[in-house]
Amino acid sequence: MAAVRVEAVLAAAEEQEAEKRRSIAVEKELELEYDLGNLLAVDRNPPPAAALRGAGPRREALLRALARDNTQLLVSRLWELPAERAGGAGGPLVAQLPEPTFRLPREKPPPKPRPPTRWEQFARLKGIRRKKKTSLVWDEQAKEWRRRWGYRRAGGDPSRAWLAEVPAGADPEEDQFARLRREKRERVARNELNRLRNLARAHRAGSAVPAAPLHPTGHQDRDELRHVARVARVSTASLGRFQPRLPKESAEPPSRSGGKKRRFEPLLGNLAAERSRQLELLRDMGKKKPVLDITRAVNKQMRQEEAEAAAANKGKKQSKRGKRGRRQQRPGRSGKKSG
Repeated sequence: MAAVRVEAVLAAAEEQEAEKRRSIAVEKELELEYDLGNLLAVDRNPPPAAALRGAGPRREALLRALARDNTQLLVSRLWELPAERAGGAGGPLVAQLPEPTFRLPREKPPPKPRPPTRWEQFARLKGIRRKKKTSLVWDEQAKEWRRRWGYRRAGGDPSRAWLAEVPAGADPEEDQFARLRREKRERVARNELNRLRNLARAHRAGSAVPAAPLHPTGHQDRDELRHVARVARVSTASLGRFQPRLPKESAEPPSRSGGKKRRFEPLLGNLAAERSRQLELLRDMGKKKPVLDITRAVNKQMRQEEAEAAAANKGKKQSKRGKRGRRQQRPGRSGKKSG
């Protein structure tokens, strides 16, 4: 085995250490501008123009070396920031980045504000402010904290209580427990009807075509003028059927929706779509719970309520008319005043 001199070993170690220092230490004529909040480093030093001319391996190697040096400077600056261990002593080392200084543009447009609901519009009109209530309240009877609403709420369900108070002026022979249960069923039915109406209103609002903004200052383009003419034509009772047409306007009268009323699928079309529709139909037929048509259910309920109200009003009118007729047929009285 050949003898190894100590001087050679020390010289090799010094060369390795110098190579490591050369890979970490980067010298620049002009110092880079840093934005550590965005992990950004801007190099103002001009690159050698002769090496960047043309496309070839020399240019790629120069660009890679330049990117490597700038990244090394950015990482060295990040190591100077205060850091802490995330998740305990054995966790990764996380640096605390400062606030960014450069304002970067957004990738996507800002989200549009949500339109206010009917309750929000009413509250803003009446000046009602929302007060946050806690979900738990103290129940004096049970001596514990219970929910404000829902199952096992504070105070319990009045229809399930063992004692019911008879209101002032009520019939003493009336079953108050039955009255409470009937009022609860009416409230549940009323809430369900309101829910269906809200769903139908939201469905109609979502399917409606939003109107384009109109500028009355005379800056309309061709599409906006065509839209204004269509809106003005369909605003009549005949949907513009008897209105005079413009020189280049089509003879077919426009519709209120602005499109076709019905759309039919082609006879020879996509077999996969046809198969999916048939499977969906069979799946609906096999369900035990029927499919609820919200719009039809709401319209049926509203027609039923209107019919009941009309019948009630008709009965009241007939009773009043009969009383007036009997009152006029009393003996000794006539419709004309005596002289």
